[in-house]
Order: sequence, then C-alpha cells, then structure tokens
Amino acid sequence: MSTKATIARIWRGRTRAAIADEYEAYLLETGIPPLLKTALAVQLFREELGDETEFVTTSYWPDFQSMATVTGGDPNKVHHLDRDPHYLVELPERVAIMKILIDRN
Repeated sequence: MSTKATIARIWRGRTRAAIADEYEAYLLETGIPPLLKTALAVQLFREELGDETEFVTTSYWPDFQSMATVTGGDPNKVHHLDRDPHYLVELPERVAIMKILIDRN
C-alpha cells in the first residue's frame, strides 16, 4: 500500500452559530478520532457564516480501497454521527471524493 495520499474525502456540515462550539467539541471527541487512527492525514476547518457555522472535514487516503475498508463499504456514503441530527441544520447528503492532482507537502 502506498503511503502517499492520492484521494481526499471531504465532508461538509452546517450548524447554528449558537451551538457551534458544542458541535466542534463533539466532532473532536467523536468524529475525528477514528479518522486520525486510519487516514494518512486529517484536517478540520470551521467558517463563521453569520447565523450558521460550517465545518469541513478533509481526510487523505492512499487509495480508494483503503478508504472503502475504513468506511465499511462505500466511501461515497455519508456516515452521520449519532448526534448529527441534533446539531446540524440539515444532514449532508453527500461527501466529495476527489483525486489529488498536486501535492506540494
């Protein structure tokens, strides 16, 4: 298996700004640790959008198969955390899986 990332899996979700800090803590406790154990790298972004806050999680993978093994099958399928329906304005219907064309790390 290659140790160089060739694929990025990008998830986006929005929450109300008033509970964004609480959701961030929940993501860091529940959603991010499994990725840290399996992906080559993980990034979590946060953007304030007035009444809402958007979170973007990007995980990096050596190939589609390694990503599929970790996600339990279809990496295109969104895997919602148990409390996402409580926190998120709407449940994301998709994740983006993008081939990395340039990586200058």
